[in-house]
Amino acid sequence: MTWTILYLLVIQLILPAIFIYSLWKGEFHSKLEWMIHLLSTTMIILWLFQSGRWDWIGYYFRFIWLILLIIAIYRSWKKMRSLPFRIKLSGKQKLSIGIYLVLLFVFGMYNVFVISSYSTQEKAIELSFPLKNGTYYIGQGGNHVQMNYHNAYLPQKYALDIVKLNNFGTRANGLYPKDLGNYTIYGDELYSPCHGIVAEMRDHLPDLTPPESNSENPEGNYVAIICENEDAVIYIAHMKEGSVAVNKDEKVREGQKIGEIGNSGNTTEPHLHIHAEKEGKGVPMQFDGRFLVRNNLVR
Repeated sequence: MTWTILYLLVIQLILPAIFIYSLWKGEFHSKLEWMIHLLSTTMIILWLFQSGRWDWIGYYFRFIWLILLIIAIYRSWKKMRSLPFRIKLSGKQKLSIGIYLVLLFVFGMYNVFVISSYSTQEKAIELSFPLKNGTYYIGQGGNHVQMNYHNAYLPQKYALDIVKLNNFGTRANGLYPKDLGNYTIYGDELYSPCHGIVAEMRDHLPDLTPPESNSENPEGNYVAIICENEDAVIYIAHMKEGSVAVNKDEKVREGQKIGEIGNSGNTTEPHLHIHAEKEGKGVPMQFDGRFLVRNNLVR
């Protein structure tokens, strides 16, 4: 988990700062060189804005990079507007432009993948959101691995991982605390997303101290519901020990309390995992008409 934290800090703080500063303060020799640099930097910032995990650093922090990018574009434009469109390039300038062209292509494709994750051609199951009373953040969600690592696993293709944001726009008090009570979502009540029947449930596994996990029981404490008029099973996982409020074969109503958020099973911190599965394949879900992807908020 230390590497995850380091990766987030480097990718979401240091990387954009370097590229924005380079655009802001860079010495350009032609408009073409500036445009390539500008487009590359813009693609990087847009990719981070859309696909970064901003619940760790602060959801609203990502808007700072957009503002700084706009300022950098304006300041650098004022310096280069009198330059010729293109000039004869030195070997060093050719190398620099080549690097930025590669970055433009790579991060341009990343943005294409991100945009493709916002929708699906498959018919979605309509559900109500299973959490209330807060601002909830989609940490994993969408139709591409760039936005949702579950997408690589067929049974959980459209699964969502959901946390809750505090007043600072982060999911916890601290970067990665061990005390479960410091996670904003821990203990929140869970409600059935549909009318249906409980097909499976588990309630006895302990809540673990981050980053401990239980790979032998990946769902942890969970409830699986077969919704009315649907063949798919809705799995709601990582629930709090002793909190499951329904039994197997019990009929449940939409909005009925079924348990609380915990940290049981194969999980690194408290969150809600929810996915719909039909014949061993994950199927998309919509909540009140929304197909949710990473960085969406539900209030």
